[in-house]
Amino acid sequence: MALWMETGSEPKTETEIADLEAISALKESTALELKEKGNELVKKGKKHYPEAIHCYSRAIDQKALNDHDTSVLFSNRAHVNLLLGNYRRALSDSQDAIKLFPANVKDLVSAIEDRRLKLGNAMYRELTGLRKPVLDKNGILHWPVLLLYAEFMSSDFIEDFCETDMFSAHLDIMFSESCPPLPWDKENHYSRDAIELYYEAGSGICLSKSKILRYLLEGTAAANVESIGEEEKDAADGSPYDSSAGSYKWVKVNEKRTLHDVLNEPNFIIPMIPVFYVVSKRSGFYKDFITGKWRPPA
Repeated sequence: MALWMETGSEPKTETEIADLEAISALKESTALELKEKGNELVKKGKKHYPEAIHCYSRAIDQKALNDHDTSVLFSNRAHVNLLLGNYRRALSDSQDAIKLFPANVKDLVSAIEDRRLKLGNAMYRELTGLRKPVLDKNGILHWPVLLLYAEFMSSDFIEDFCETDMFSAHLDIMFSESCPPLPWDKENHYSRDAIELYYEAGSGICLSKSKILRYLLEGTAAANVESIGEEEKDAADGSPYDSSAGSYKWVKVNEKRTLHDVLNEPNFIIPMIPVFYVVSKRSGFYKDFITGKWRPPA
């Protein structure tokens, strides 16, 4: 039988091949069962976490799953170790999980980390969909950027805002005289010389690397990392922006600065893709906005 074959030898007969296929299928089935058992144990609460880790470890030891499924196991075990305060083990498992993710996503995460950018929960997904930043061959980040006209809750998209571009370059094009007027701007308040850009500061949760990875993998073949014990993981993963009470404010964007410089502001938590609010100095809404009387819808 193939079970007794010497290490490194190739199966020669149909029986040996069939035996190896059966063994491989059995190991794969065992690994998947152990993974599901681990997930169920996590949902039962903290006293079951050590047993869940044991299940994930046994599943990994089967060495029977593809890279994606194995990365899920490492990711799940990392989360449980994090919940138990086993930070070194959690870090090691996270690194092993990342090694198995698609290379382009790993490079993108590295670029975000190198720039010390802070990413938070996505906003306005009904408008942004699955848009994500892209890292080009020269190591430059290109962001989709959402512009919201707060007064009317209308929106515009800049599909490719290179991090080295200044805001003025894009606004000059969007509000040039050759562009048609905005359909809801009946009084022509939103002209190039009247608009100002702001971002929301002083609120938000900085997401962990694992959650950023999960977001960036949405829509890819590696997107199915399980959501186990989500409530507890959310509490452990995220870290609130450290701001003093009442520090909520709108911060005006200097149009001569680059996107990279603005995103690097210490009080800017990017809601997965950058969101900026456009207001007009000529509008009666302007005073309500800058004094904080208007807030984004929850």
